[in-house]
Amino acid sequence: MELTRQASVPQSRISRSLHLGRLASELLAGAVATGAGQLARGERPSWAGTLLTPGNAHRLTERLAQMRGAVMKVGQLLSMDGQSVLPAPFAELLARLRDQAYAMPATQLAEVLGREYGSDWHRRFKHFSFAPIAAASIGQVHRAETHEGEVLALKVQYPGVRASIDSDVANLALLMRMPGLTPPGVELDSVLEQLRAQLHTETDYAAEARAATAYRERLGETPDLFVPRVHATHSTAHILAMDFAPGTPVEALMQPSVPQAQRDRVAAALCRLAVKEFFGMRLVQTDPNFGNYLFDAASGRIGLLDFGAAQEVGPDRIDQMRALGHALRHANPQRTHEAALAAGLVHPSDTPAQRDGVVQLLLAVGEPLRTHGPYDFGASTLIKTVFEQGQAQFFEAGYGQPPPADMLLLQRKFAGTFMLCARLGARLDLDEIFGSELEEAA
Repeated sequence: MELTRQASVPQSRISRSLHLGRLASELLAGAVATGAGQLARGERPSWAGTLLTPGNAHRLTERLAQMRGAVMKVGQLLSMDGQSVLPAPFAELLARLRDQAYAMPATQLAEVLGREYGSDWHRRFKHFSFAPIAAASIGQVHRAETHEGEVLALKVQYPGVRASIDSDVANLALLMRMPGLTPPGVELDSVLEQLRAQLHTETDYAAEARAATAYRERLGETPDLFVPRVHATHSTAHILAMDFAPGTPVEALMQPSVPQAQRDRVAAALCRLAVKEFFGMRLVQTDPNFGNYLFDAASGRIGLLDFGAAQEVGPDRIDQMRALGHALRHANPQRTHEAALAAGLVHPSDTPAQRDGVVQLLLAVGEPLRTHGPYDFGASTLIKTVFEQGQAQFFEAGYGQPPPADMLLLQRKFAGTFMLCARLGARLDLDEIFGSELEEAA
C-alpha cells in the first residue's frame, strides 16, 4: 500500500500547541453551528450533543492525523474503545485514524535518516523505497534491501514525537476538559498520566526491540503465526529494523468472497494467541490495531507486528483475570463484582450505581463465554449492546476511578480481538479456546 497524503510533522512545542488551539476553536465553532441549527428548528440543543457530531469528528480526525504523536494516539484509542461511550457516527469517523495518517514528505524523511544513519545513509542499502508502506501515530514504515540481500521493514519515528509527549498530553488535558468530551466522575489527570507513561514506552524503540525478541522467543515456532526478527545493525534510537513481513492486513479477509473456513481459521488463531500470550507467555501485545496482523496468502501464516505496547503479566493479574472470566462464564454478578474489585475495574470509592453499571457491562461482555457451540461474531449484537449500556452509564451514573494502566491495556487487547473477529464474521467455539483456562478458577 502506498500512502499519498503527505504533511510535515510539526515538531516544536509552540507549533503543536497552535494546532491543538486551532482544533479547540474548530470544535467550538462546529458545536455553535450545530446548536444554532437545532434552535432554528425549534429543538433544544444539548452541549454534548452539539460537540459529538460527525462534522466535529471529521475536524478532529484531520487535525490529529496531521499532528501525529501523542494526540493522534489518543484518537486511535478512542476509535477502538469509544464504541461503548461515544455516538456511533462519531466513533466510526474516529476509526479512520487507524489507517489514515499523513506521511512525512521525502525531504523531512531524508533529514531523519541522515540524523540516524549519517549523511551517507543511502550507501547503507542496495534499495530504499521513499514511499511508506504504512503510517501511524508514532512512525511510518519503509521497505529497504541490504547489500547482502536481506529485505527489511524500517519503522522510522516521526521527528520530535518523543520529545513532545509531555507537552502534548498537557495540552490534551486542557482540550478534554471541554464539557461533553470526558465522562462525568472520571479523574482526567490520572487517565492522561497513564497515557503519558505508555507513550514514553511506545516511543522507546530499544525497549520495543527487546520486547519483539522476547515475544518471538516465547511464542516459538507455530504453523499459523510468525514474528519478524529484529536487525540490531540497522536499528537506532529512532529507527527499528526488522525482517520484512509479506502479506496484507487481515482486514483484506473481510471480503464476502473469502471462504468462511479461512476467516474462521484466522480468527481462531488470533483468539488462541490471546490466550497463549496471557496465560502461557505472560507477555501480551496490547495494541489491537488491525494493521498489526498481516495475512500471508502464500504460507497461510499471520505476521505479528508492533511490540511497543507489549506488556509483561504477573501471576496475580493472571489469577484475577481467570477469576473474572470464570464469573462471567457462569453469569455470577456477585463473583463478577468481587473479581472486578480485585482487578481494579471497580473501586471501593465508586458509587453503588457506578459499580453496578460496570458489573452489568462486564456481564454483557461475557456473553461469548456462555455460548454453547460456535459463537457467531458476524451476527452478534454485543457491540451494540455494550455501546448502549456504556452510553447510558456515561450520561447517567458516569464512571468512577479509572482502572490500573495495565488493565486498560489488557481491556484494549481483548476488545480489539473481539472486534477483529466480528469484522471477519467468524464463527468460533470459544469454550474450546478459553474453557480450560477459565475453569481452573473454580
